[in-house]
Amino acid sequence: MKAMVLKEICEIKTEGRAQQKKEVPVKTEPLEPENIPIPKPGPKDIVIKVSACGVCRTELDQIEGRILPPKLPIILGHQPVGTVSNLGEKVKKFKIGDKAGATWIFSSCRQCEFCCKEQDNLCDEFKATGCHADGGYAEYMRISEDFAHKIPDNLTDLIYVAPLMCSGVVGYRSLKLTQMEDGKNIGLYGFGSAHHLVIQMINYKFSNAKKFVFSRNVDERKLAVRLGADWVGDIEDTAPEKIDFAIDTTPVWKTMIFALGNLNKGGRLVINLIRKEEADKDYLLKLDYPKHLWLEKEIKTVANVSVKDGEEFLGVAAKMKIKPKVQLYELNEANKALTELKNGKSTGSKVLKIAD
Repeated sequence: MKAMVLKEICEIKTEGRAQQKKEVPVKTEPLEPENIPIPKPGPKDIVIKVSACGVCRTELDQIEGRILPPKLPIILGHQPVGTVSNLGEKVKKFKIGDKAGATWIFSSCRQCEFCCKEQDNLCDEFKATGCHADGGYAEYMRISEDFAHKIPDNLTDLIYVAPLMCSGVVGYRSLKLTQMEDGKNIGLYGFGSAHHLVIQMINYKFSNAKKFVFSRNVDERKLAVRLGADWVGDIEDTAPEKIDFAIDTTPVWKTMIFALGNLNKGGRLVINLIRKEEADKDYLLKLDYPKHLWLEKEIKTVANVSVKDGEEFLGVAAKMKIKPKVQLYELNEANKALTELKNGKSTGSKVLKIAD
């Protein structure tokens, strides 16, 4: 099978941006094409013939070493969807030909206190798709039926389902963690793949909420307006009203300071990403306790996703007929997609089309 493989940590070369890590090589094409054997299933595994796989900022973190892959080489990609092409003799949940997909959670111990409370995202033995195990930047991938997801029947076009497996699921988790209430104000910092789906969830679940979108990208702000934002501005702008809840998906630190400054008393900021970049970390020195933290403001982070998150969100997505804005690339254009993601080019979600 064809696959795009990461073999070493490197920085993706982009125009107009300074090199971040002097000790790693700089490449324009961090992933290399390879032909490798199709994986064989274990007793409880399924093999998915991948139709499409979303491209995520977390993969930039892996490539550039902010998240160190436990093994190299590795096939990236934690938003794969396709059809079941092979399965182990003990598989009960799936049959050949079923539509299936995977999220960031590849496996957990299933026995610890967190797994027993459906918080497998916090398991000490949490393993991630496309990080601890080969993911979906390939024609086929293997995963246990316990961590794979059936795709609802009315989500028919798998190209549009791929971004739901990460941007949608983790966006859903971040919205849950805000403890959002209808009629309140919410601020969305950054308006990429996740937040252009989150705003659709807010429209569906909290029709009386006001939605304020903060993005440095003019095209993202225009998309936010089309999707129902009540106000749009730059990252450093002051909201027209205090916000009760905020979600930050940006890779920079200064966003936290401005979000906390806009937050209402007793408000909650949820940070929805695994790593932030190091370039502007000194901006945290501008943190002012009375202005940014006092009066019972909260900061909470999103850690991975659980199996339950995937099940719940796919059910919600099927009901609300959520549809991402998608930019398509062929599998052999994965490096181009990643470079454009780092540069902040285009809006919505980037998806690799792998098979019809």
